[in-house]
Amino acid sequence: MWSFRRVPGRVAAVALLAASALSIVDEHPATAAPALAATVCDLYCDTRDPSLARQEIFPVPQKLQNNRRIVLHVSDVDGMAWGSIDDGTTGNSVWLDRSWDGGSTWEGLLGKASIPGTWTGTRTLMYNVSDVPHHRRGVIRACGDANGVACTDWVYPRICVTACDGAPTPTGAGDTEPVPATTIGGRRVALHLDTNGMAWGTLDAGRAGDEIWLDRSWDAGASWPGGSSLGRTTATGSGARTTAFNTRDPRARLAGGAVRACGRAVEGASGSCTAWARPVAGTRADTAVDALMWWYDPYTAWWPSSWWNSAVAVTTVIDYLVAGGRTDYAWIVNRTFVVNRVPFPAGQRSTDPVEGNFISRAIDDAAWWGLAWIRAYDLTRDPVYLTEARTIAAYVHGFWDTSTCGGGVWWDRERTYKNAVTNGLYVRLAAALHNRTAGDTLWLDRARTGWNWYVASGLINSAGLVNDGLTNTCRNNGQTVWTYNQGLAIGAGVEVWRATGDAAALATARRLADAAIASPTLVRNGILTESCDSDTTLCDDNQKQFKGVFLRYLSDLNGVTGNAYRGFAVTQADAIWSTDRDPLNRLGQRWSGRNPAGYPNARDWRTQASAISALLAAA
Repeated sequence: MWSFRRVPGRVAAVALLAASALSIVDEHPATAAPALAATVCDLYCDTRDPSLARQEIFPVPQKLQNNRRIVLHVSDVDGMAWGSIDDGTTGNSVWLDRSWDGGSTWEGLLGKASIPGTWTGTRTLMYNVSDVPHHRRGVIRACGDANGVACTDWVYPRICVTACDGAPTPTGAGDTEPVPATTIGGRRVALHLDTNGMAWGTLDAGRAGDEIWLDRSWDAGASWPGGSSLGRTTATGSGARTTAFNTRDPRARLAGGAVRACGRAVEGASGSCTAWARPVAGTRADTAVDALMWWYDPYTAWWPSSWWNSAVAVTTVIDYLVAGGRTDYAWIVNRTFVVNRVPFPAGQRSTDPVEGNFISRAIDDAAWWGLAWIRAYDLTRDPVYLTEARTIAAYVHGFWDTSTCGGGVWWDRERTYKNAVTNGLYVRLAAALHNRTAGDTLWLDRARTGWNWYVASGLINSAGLVNDGLTNTCRNNGQTVWTYNQGLAIGAGVEVWRATGDAAALATARRLADAAIASPTLVRNGILTESCDSDTTLCDDNQKQFKGVFLRYLSDLNGVTGNAYRGFAVTQADAIWSTDRDPLNRLGQRWSGRNPAGYPNARDWRTQASAISALLAAA
């Protein structure tokens, strides 16, 4: 910690001056003058009070300027830094520089503060080191003016995970070339990746003077400031290789880094690069979750911009963590919970207002969040999540209505529709609460009543498939059989069986699973297929996530039936990995990998989360 010495008997004040452009001449030269900074919001926004920091470390040495101490303070858990100057005199000042290109250029004078007459030191406010929502990796330093300018070193110019940037190659098991090599005048330039997520480049069949290097991008190859010419090496013979560099930065919460290998022939100025790629590091699920996290916004704490889909996505990450995945993503669970449990006006999270506790007029949306917090409780055993799930479930139960169709939960607050998704969610949620609440009878009764109604309601057709909902006369409406409705019915039956021991509930879950797998409506050539997966249609943002819900609950059933369904899950996972994955490890909507002209195979965070559930089911 640092401290200021105050002149006795006088009131202290700290003057914080606005940033402005200024050329700084010192032993840290740059290629351009500082630029004005736009406010960055990561976990928190720039200009946060350092007294709120959850950590204080000093990762670089302090700098002395005329016996004044210039210190860079960092909180890795907040992703922020601040500067201080001590042992100074009136008018001495301190500020931060932040660079997005490794220190070649920077935003200067961030939070500049001058020592007032009653103190011998002062400090800046806190600024973000990186900008995760916009996929920018930053470096930062503290600078001071005490009759001359001096700066600390930049913090975290290299990434260190299993190994540090610049490590010898390879660093871990495996040596794969994820994309085709490129050629320059007969030279072969290749990108290599290992299982630690480290990358390097090689040049073969060349001559002395040829060059090989890596580019690293945090925005999927759109740009690569600070990541150009990494490990640049000049060949002394017919071949050369770079050192190895990381493709993710857990300290900065940056996931989904992409790399490419580039080379230049000694004769002329000709050069060429491979395509961009992300590594296959660890398990398939490790690799796919890393790509999913690229889309997560830590400031708004969701995956913009789908409300219920974000509930399913965070549940997917929790499933991964429960299964024993890497722990460096565990922080998003509480982050998503704390930021999003408050009210939001219409348009910020959903087309409807969200009224707090994840509740809105869409009853099914609330229930998806209830299931997310059930899984958060399973992961952490923190009762706050179970309490939240209970609050949501009580809200959903308020729309149970026996006056229409003899029971069932309404889909919306206006009570316009009784459908499969809302009731499957309700039964699963009620049974899950009972199974996690000692001495409970209330949720047990509700789960049993809800399940019995569901099975008898007509939602399940004669082929054992679940149609979308009921008509106004309480009959099966014959609308689309969606995979997520089938999956939720399976999941509800499994959880009711856990709650009651009723063998008939488990048998019904198996009947629904068997019917789905045998159905040409849902399975084509062995691959789970949504009706909108055809070559002449596109799935909307909701439908993109349906198949993953089916695999989540089929996996749950598989776990209590002696792996009866693992073969089907493995078939899905293998198809996804071999035919539906691109070089950036993005997993598409059509698990068959089909990509017809005019109706491209969608790849976004919804399709990613959906496919991850299949990978987890097969693990």
